[in-house]
Amino acid sequence: MVETLSESKIKQLELKANQIRESIIEMLLEAGSGHSAGPLGMADIFAALYFHVLKHDPKNPEWSGRDRFVLSNGHICPVQYAAMAHSGYFPVSELKTLRKLGSRLQGHPRRGSPPGIETSSGPLGSGLSQAAGMAFVGKMDKKEWRVYCAMSDAEQQCGQTWEAVMFASKYKLDNLTAIIDRNNIQISGLTEDVMPLGDLSAKYESFGWNAINIDGNNIGEFTEACEKAKSVLGKPTVIVARTIPGKGIDFIEGKFEWHGKTPDREEAEKALRELRTLNGQIEAGHMD
Repeated sequence: MVETLSESKIKQLELKANQIRESIIEMLLEAGSGHSAGPLGMADIFAALYFHVLKHDPKNPEWSGRDRFVLSNGHICPVQYAAMAHSGYFPVSELKTLRKLGSRLQGHPRRGSPPGIETSSGPLGSGLSQAAGMAFVGKMDKKEWRVYCAMSDAEQQCGQTWEAVMFASKYKLDNLTAIIDRNNIQISGLTEDVMPLGDLSAKYESFGWNAINIDGNNIGEFTEACEKAKSVLGKPTVIVARTIPGKGIDFIEGKFEWHGKTPDREEAEKALRELRTLNGQIEAGHMD
């Protein structure tokens, strides 16, 4: 039976997602460089991962029974850092050291810096290979933990991604769940203009994967999809999550120009006002 979240739990996770968005804006303003649209669009999924889906222990990041999470599209790391800080891996105040010289929080994550980061990222397209390797080891060692891998839609244009897709299918890695951020943008434009991706679910299914399509900004749909993935035997699962880049901030939403752009002080103040208004709407929208 697939677990359905209560209205109160969904509200709690939506408020966490909004806190994460506020932290992202504050981090990017302080850093003066980085990526805005992708991290904001994935805040709902990361709130759900770190506060509901993942088996993990912020006080013991190397716990052997933890689920493994791989961030393949490392440029959206502000959302992971924010989710980790709010869940207790390190102080929230450290978020403002993003991209600073000597900081643990660099523009792409580095394994173990801070503890809880499983892999180093860089070139797009490499994360699913790393995640598949972890899942393969988990299968060999008969471990109960699962592996989750977040990817961008644009890195589906990379050949290495499809090598990993074939590997995971061949070895029936049903302990692996991939999450594609289907926001339809990349740094140079819309994905379907730069290099059309078409129906990603159909492509993964043709390679022997189980595919689930969801609204990636709907926390209930995402957590339900993660539960469904656990019940699938003999094949890995991909969750194709349609998200709105820049979600929650009107002047950023859906604009590819904000892929690699950060807000100035005036824009950040406007964004934070919008997010604080959204907090009230979330509170009012879930009345148990």
